[in-house]
Amino acid sequence: MTAAPHPQEDRPARPAGLLEKLMSVIRPEFRQDDLAFDPRHPVFGGPACAVEGCDRPARSNRMCWGHSVRWTHAGKPDRDTFIATTPPGWVGHQPLAACAVSGCRYGLDSHGLCQRHWRQWRRSASTGMEAWQTSPAPLPPPSPLPEVCRIGYCDLWVRGTSVFCIGHDGRWTARGRPDVEDFAASYEEIGPGGSEHIDLRQLPVQLRLEVQYALQCRHDEATKKIRPAWAQRLVNALADAQVRSLLDESEEFWKTFRGPTGTWATGWGTFLLGARRRVEELAYGRGWETEYPRSVWRLRNLGIVHPSTSTITFEKITQPWLRDLTKRWTRWRLSSGINAGTARAGVRMVARFAAFLPAEVTGLAQVDRALLERYLADLQAAIGGRSTHNAHISNLNTFLRTIRVHRWDETLPGNATFVPEDYPTPQPLLPRSVAEHVMAQLEDPANLARWQDPARRLITLILIRCGLRVTDAINLPLDPVVHDSEGAPYLRYFNHKMKREALVPIDEQLEQQLRDHQHRILEERPEGVSVLFPRADANLRGDRPISTSGYRISLTVWLQQCDTRDELGRPAHITPHQFRHTLGTRLINKDVPQEVVRQILDHTSAQMTAHYARLSDTTVRRHWEKARKVNAQGETVALDPAGPLAEAAWAKQRLSRATQALPNGYCGLPVMQSCPHANSCLTCPMFITTAEFLPQHREQRQQTLQIISAAEARGQRRLVEMNRQVADNLEKIITSLEDDGQTDTGEAAADAS
Repeated sequence: MTAAPHPQEDRPARPAGLLEKLMSVIRPEFRQDDLAFDPRHPVFGGPACAVEGCDRPARSNRMCWGHSVRWTHAGKPDRDTFIATTPPGWVGHQPLAACAVSGCRYGLDSHGLCQRHWRQWRRSASTGMEAWQTSPAPLPPPSPLPEVCRIGYCDLWVRGTSVFCIGHDGRWTARGRPDVEDFAASYEEIGPGGSEHIDLRQLPVQLRLEVQYALQCRHDEATKKIRPAWAQRLVNALADAQVRSLLDESEEFWKTFRGPTGTWATGWGTFLLGARRRVEELAYGRGWETEYPRSVWRLRNLGIVHPSTSTITFEKITQPWLRDLTKRWTRWRLSSGINAGTARAGVRMVARFAAFLPAEVTGLAQVDRALLERYLADLQAAIGGRSTHNAHISNLNTFLRTIRVHRWDETLPGNATFVPEDYPTPQPLLPRSVAEHVMAQLEDPANLARWQDPARRLITLILIRCGLRVTDAINLPLDPVVHDSEGAPYLRYFNHKMKREALVPIDEQLEQQLRDHQHRILEERPEGVSVLFPRADANLRGDRPISTSGYRISLTVWLQQCDTRDELGRPAHITPHQFRHTLGTRLINKDVPQEVVRQILDHTSAQMTAHYARLSDTTVRRHWEKARKVNAQGETVALDPAGPLAEAAWAKQRLSRATQALPNGYCGLPVMQSCPHANSCLTCPMFITTAEFLPQHREQRQQTLQIISAAEARGQRRLVEMNRQVADNLEKIITSLEDDGQTDTGEAAADAS
């Protein structure tokens, strides 16, 4: 549905002095009513047409618009053959081809025929086209003969009531049907190498200047290309809508703008919103004086650039007194260096409090402890147990405390605050590392080769091996590798969360892959880039990296292509941040000191790294609880992992492992007590072992039997008796542990079947 402009009397007045400002900032090359652009222009041009000798930009099927249309009219023959044989003169500045029927001078519509003969042949379809063309069947030329096209060098008949042939009439319509004489005269001036045009003459003066200014800004920013033909359709739609100025309508109007003719092209809303905001900034200026009164702050106008936060909205805070305080608080936070995303989250949580407030609360003086306790109950009922529960209380408490500290409103009651007991007890969460079974699939070279984009494959390797956050990985500079005095390579990156540079050691293989990717990028973009992973579109300067959302989508597609499965055979769902948890867990499980892990992951506090140590301890304990434990007599030792002494038993086992390491088991004796069975653990009632020591037990049994045989030959009865007890205990231990292993194997086989 077409968006209609507001009635004339409802339109806001244009700001005073805007016309003069526009005329002063628009440069002469953009002050032309008919803008012509060089075919190789970095923003408005493109690569050369594939037809040799044609300078026009390639727009469709590797050809310029003219040759692409000519190829379509010719019936779309083999494209390479057509490109090699068609004349280089670009359509519109040389005589156009006429209908293949003898005596017909209408322009082509399809398959080498004009519109009337193409329709006639399609309806008959009784013979081949070539035979039909030479037969008496085709319609004869009309009588009297039509007029000739008004373009000076074109001798084709005009189309219907138009004064142009079908080809030039289409171009005249696409350019908004300007004055016939002006349009015909424009074809006398070919322009530089066959330039494309944007004709603005049909627009009102004010709107024409605004569009010129928007095009000039897009040229100066040089981030994304604009095709003049696309811009011309937009200009035509603006002319049909009879709008005087972009500021006459709201942003909501331009988001859904469609021309009355029904024409539409992708990107109109983005371009028009950007153009309107530039004109508005020129009219009213930028900075806090402009943005603060608005209900939606545009952070770029405040000089704040954030990868995922461009606006902060206060529209959901309907109470004026609370909205004013929230704006003041947010401005103070942004001015003190708080992250824009954090500031926006704070506003969102105050907005929830605003929605909770009863209608009778008309000022801050009524926000007391009793009201906050009711709000705590409402939060518990709505989001209790969620990770955001604590954040809602914390942000609102910070908001109220800031008002009190800065004395923004002296009516705030002194008891309007939260105490530590109000905060929900956080549940300790283990790192969400990826199971090694899944990681083995992801690190398989065959699966890594399934990445279609080498840049995204390299990002994945960096996440796995270096533990970077995905935002830090995609924002790596073009040359992120540095070396120490010994020549060891390190990856240098900016830790956006901690707002500091950091280093992480890498191996020579990853360094070589980074170097190869650098060379590949520089070959693809010889004009130069500043980031290691530049995005492919809207990035003419080469300073915009791949988006995090784009990488996440690619990761999901890659996991599906690899058919990655978890331990239960389900499709594995993995987020980029899980690779960071996985690296931390791997390092801890390899006995890397926590301080070293903290430095590698660039944690601020050791408490963050301690989560990975806790996971390692939990993993070891789970295996310890699951394993069958037997004593020196081969009897099962029962330790209840859920019993009241479970934690103490586990602590004793950990201490025993650390202080009394044995070659074939662990000592169950408290460390404070001296051992009366020194060097005789296999006859010690406190000895405990598991199946992991079976190889040592078998080897010791073999050695013990050899000792017994030699002692018997020498008649050493005491030595035989001492070792016979050891051998018997070993036999019981081995038999018991082997029986347990066979049982586990049988159960696993039954489960698999």
